[in-house]
Amino acid sequence: MSVEQQPTGSGAAAILAAGMGSLALGVFAFAGDAVPALGRAFTFWQPTGALSGVTITAIAVWLISWFVLSRRWASRDVRLGPVNAAAFAMLAAALLLTFPPVMDALQGK
Repeated sequence: MSVEQQPTGSGAAAILAAGMGSLALGVFAFAGDAVPALGRAFTFWQPTGALSGVTITAIAVWLISWFVLSRRWASRDVRLGPVNAAAFAMLAAALLLTFPPVMDALQGK
């Protein structure tokens, strides 16, 4: 019995898109906090303030990047090592950007 090998592109697209969405969340959260005009622009629903727009926009980045990458890489074999490393780096950066002491230090507070 032989096992058919499937291309890794779809899985790589999902992993990288998750990193991109996470980084978008961190960047948007930082920008919304640092720039009052952006904070107001990210306020999609008043009771939650900028957080509503930050999360909705980050989810849009995640979904769009996943769609585009999965279409481009669907039938390709993609090396997962570099994809995982990039996604992990983006996730780590997003975590730092949403950590209040780091956000305050970057803003000079």
